[in-house]
Order: sequence, then structure tokens, then C-alpha cells
Amino acid sequence: MESYILDWLSLIFRWLHLITGIAWIGASFYFIWLDNSLENPPRWKQDKGIKGDLWAVHGGGIYEVAKYAGAPEAMPDTLHWFKWEAYTTWLTGMVLLTLIYYVGAESYLIDPQVAQLTQWQAIGVGVAVLVGSWLGYTLLCASPLARNSLLLAAVLLLLGAALAWALTRSFSGRGAYIHFGAVIGTLMVGNVFQVIMPGQRKLVAALEAGSEPDPRWGERAKLRSTHNTYLTLPLLFIMISSHYPMTYAHSLNWLVLLVIVVITAAARQYFVLRHHKQNRPIILGAALAATALLALWMMPKSATEAPTTSSLASAELAPTAHRIIRERCASCHAAQPTDEVFTISPGGVMLETPAQMTRWAQRIKARSIDSHDMPFMNKTGMTTEERSLLAQWIAAGAPTG
Repeated sequence: MESYILDWLSLIFRWLHLITGIAWIGASFYFIWLDNSLENPPRWKQDKGIKGDLWAVHGGGIYEVAKYAGAPEAMPDTLHWFKWEAYTTWLTGMVLLTLIYYVGAESYLIDPQVAQLTQWQAIGVGVAVLVGSWLGYTLLCASPLARNSLLLAAVLLLLGAALAWALTRSFSGRGAYIHFGAVIGTLMVGNVFQVIMPGQRKLVAALEAGSEPDPRWGERAKLRSTHNTYLTLPLLFIMISSHYPMTYAHSLNWLVLLVIVVITAAARQYFVLRHHKQNRPIILGAALAATALLALWMMPKSATEAPTTSSLASAELAPTAHRIIRERCASCHAAQPTDEVFTISPGGVMLETPAQMTRWAQRIKARSIDSHDMPFMNKTGMTTEERSLLAQWIAAGAPTG
């Protein structure tokens, strides 16, 4: 019953996380595009203090958008602020992190083959990483490095590489990736809460008072907003990474994560430049080429190339493979799982009969031979020899007997 309740809580908060995340990222993408697409307004608009304008059509109507250099002729009664999308996305993400990776630390976060941690030790490390990353990032942005955006980005990338390596040496691959994503999300929402929103409040207060706004508020907000722009696509990848074990289960998973972060940030750069009417398809092409090279480098050996420690006669191959699958996989992948975490068969994959095992043979190959992601956290103790025997069975066509 407890697992069933946790599944429903996870579903509800994941759904909310997705909804609010779409709202936050959509608003962020829109305003980046809007700000980069503004054009010089006609003289009569400039005389009213308008710095740039833009005309658009959507939903059967024509829209006119204007950005003021300072204060408008009169401050409007209603001024729309964009903040709760960011806050709610982070809050729901923290609830998910707690429900899945902290309450379920022994199932999803702790990998004894990586580090021998208790549940509370793992939680302590995770929380310390989130708090420490935010403090370190804030200090860097307040340092002289902030005057050189490229140098600051290079330092942040190096620190990100060190963090990715440390996380993959502390947690399961899946837990390491999600904590790296939680760090990115914390930096992004922290930028909104601590820098961007306070700067906007001070700007509005100064305009209402008729005084000149401090340009430092805008400079700080622009720096953090720029960081948020380039962190968006890496964060989106990490949000879906748990579905792709060939990334987080790779022996060099920290490097895979870092390369994907760079690739996705480069892709975002293409679209930012596109907003400025600078079409640089070479950037997008390079990102796609790098993705293809990464996939080729990560390509696992085929089943026929899998290391073999023993061989079986053809007549013994199918019964042995079936026994291994029943002993190592069927506790989760069954009509009525006996595993304490899964109340239903993950992905609807059932492995109780020879016919079912043959049907899902390629999935077994991908998850148990190519990536070693299954059995989940190897809690049933599948050995290298057993994986090799399964590889032989699959290479033989996964016979039912």
C-alpha cells in the first residue's frame, strides 16, 4: 500500500512539475526571443520613450509589443510579473527528488558498487551538493570573473565537470544525473529569486519614484538570465535521462553528461543568434555531428562480441537463459511483482514464460547486456557469467526451447 501511495504522489507531482516547467521554459524562451527581435521604433514612439517594438500575429489577431527605455508616461495599474512558474517548477522538482531519491534512496540513489552509503548519508551528500553549488556559484558571479562572461563560463564548465565526476562516484548513475539536474534547477530558480526579481522590483520602484535606476541591477539580472538561457536545454535532457540508461549507466557517465551539456548549450546558442537574424547553421550542424560521434563512441558491443566465460550446448541454452531471467528479472517483471519497490511490472514488460522472454529478448539485451542497467541496481545479483550466457541465447535467436 505504501508503494502504491508513493506512486500516486510521484505521478501527481511529476505532472505538476511538467506543467509548471513548460510554463517557465516557455515564458523564458518567449522573452528571450522577444528581447532579441525588437526593432527600432518610429520617431513618434521614440519620443514617448519606447526603445524597441515588435508586431506579431497569433490566434487570429495582430499584436503590438513595445519596450520602454525607462518609465512609460504613466505606470499601469496592472503589471504582470513572471516568477511563480519558476518557483513552482523548483518546488515540485524538490518534492519529486525527496519522494523518489530520498525516501527511496536504497532503491534509486544508493549503489553499493559505487559507494557504501546509508540512506541519511546519501541524503546529506545530496542536500550539501545543492546548497554548496548555489553558494559557490553566487560567489563566482560576485567575483571579478563576472566581468568576463567567457572566462566565467569556462570556469563554471570545469567546476561542472568536477561535480559530475564526484556525483557519479557517490551515487547511482541515475541518481548522479538527477542531482546534477537539481543543481542546475536550483541555480536557475536562485537566479530568479535572488537576482532577477529583486532587480526588477528596484527598477519599478525607481521608475515610480521618478529616479534613475541603478544600471548594476540590469547588468546582474542580464548575466543570470543569460546563464538560465544556456542551462535550459541541458536541464531538459537530464529530466528525461532516466529513460535512457545507455547514458547514465555508461562507465564514463560523467563525461557523457558533460558532453551532452555542451552540445545542448551550443544548440541553444544557434537559436539565440537566430533571434538576432544571424543564421549560423554550422553551429547546429556541429551539435548534431557531435551527438552522432558521441552515440558511435558509446555504442556497445554486439551480443556476439560479449565476453564469454562459459559455453553451453544448444539444448541447454534456452533452459539456462530462462532460469536466469526468472531468478534475476521476474521479481519485478511479473503480473504480480514480489519486489518491494515495484507494484506493477515496469514498462508492462513481463518475463514469466519462455514466450514472453523471447518477445522481450532485444529489450533484455539493451538493458542487461549492453548497459547493465538491469536488473535494477542489480539487486538480484546477476553475474557477468549470467549476462554472457544471456548474450549467447540472444545471439542464437532467443529460442523458447
